[in-house]
Amino acid sequence: MSAVLFVSNGHGEAAIAERIGAELRAAARGPLALEHLPLVGEGAGGEVLRPVGPRRDLPSGGLVAMGNVRNFARDLRAGFALLLAAQIGFLRAGRTRYACTVAVGDVYALLLALLSGVRTVFVGTAKSVYVAPYGAFERRVLRRAARIFVRDRATAERLRAQGVPAEAPGNVIVDLLRDDRVPPPGAWLGVLPGSRLAAYRDGVRLASVVRALGSRRPPVEALFSVAPTLDAERFARALAADGWSVEPGADAFEARAPGAHLVAWNGPLGGLLRRSRLVLGQAGTANEQAAACGVPVAALESGGRMDWYRMRQRGLLGEALALVPSDPEAGAAALAELLADEPRLARMAAAGRERMGEPGGAAAIARAILELADPEPVEGPA
Repeated sequence: MSAVLFVSNGHGEAAIAERIGAELRAAARGPLALEHLPLVGEGAGGEVLRPVGPRRDLPSGGLVAMGNVRNFARDLRAGFALLLAAQIGFLRAGRTRYACTVAVGDVYALLLALLSGVRTVFVGTAKSVYVAPYGAFERRVLRRAARIFVRDRATAERLRAQGVPAEAPGNVIVDLLRDDRVPPPGAWLGVLPGSRLAAYRDGVRLASVVRALGSRRPPVEALFSVAPTLDAERFARALAADGWSVEPGADAFEARAPGAHLVAWNGPLGGLLRRSRLVLGQAGTANEQAAACGVPVAALESGGRMDWYRMRQRGLLGEALALVPSDPEAGAAALAELLADEPRLARMAAAGRERMGEPGGAAAIARAILELADPEPVEGPA
């Protein structure tokens, strides 16, 4: 039996790894062990990839880029150095087990995956010429990968011009969208608090804006996304403490305030997005999925640690993302103005589809992995 190890460093990246794994499982001609070392978080365990190796939740949730010294210091106090040493040991031992490793995320994930000593595929999710091109050191590391896949054609073209054989067969984030559960009919406001621990706090902040919007232009019907890694009951308690009237269910909830109605959604995100006229989100990958679907995205401006991330996302998504004030009343006023501006909503939808690109990346990357992990020819285009 061949074995392939995915190494990811983010919750959205873990979802991308799972999607590629599903394509691998479908295309493999024989038994194929698919394992996953999440560098960020415990790893919830998907339908396809089996979590392995040392892993744990850290305070930053993986958000330590852009010189975020405070987050990194908190992770160090929580045991990051010991965790990293254990992960390095696990990867070095993998050269006798794995036919191929797949790094999903940024160059940090690639550096660790290369320690396995086997052929490595890189799936770059963090960088784009639209917001942060790959630097000289990163390009030097990328050249050590057997195959290099990036998120958009413009980034691939820039890297090839710099001597890095990058490919962009499609954006896997677009492939994540599934529609096997459909919410009730109607035009909804999608609420995307994210998948990290900060989502419990951000969910209350987003709900406060929805409540203020309901007092301005009722009724507001909102679908509140609960990621698989999070607890719907904890969200329900937090909303109740913030003044919402909450009706708990078996694994979800509904919450009401004057002019506003929140319904928890724990199904695939594609169904929520298909019904949403606009999403209000503090998420990473989920915000990008909304843009890929042509759904305009609004996010809260905030002082503090998330500013750098939201500004990065603004650069990535361009006009598809609008930043609104985090103060509930001011944020609601900005949302009301946006919802009344049909030409702007149309421009945002078009910009999101353009920036996010086409689907099909997961299948193409899976074929490349099989070419490395299996000496037999793989059917389908390269």
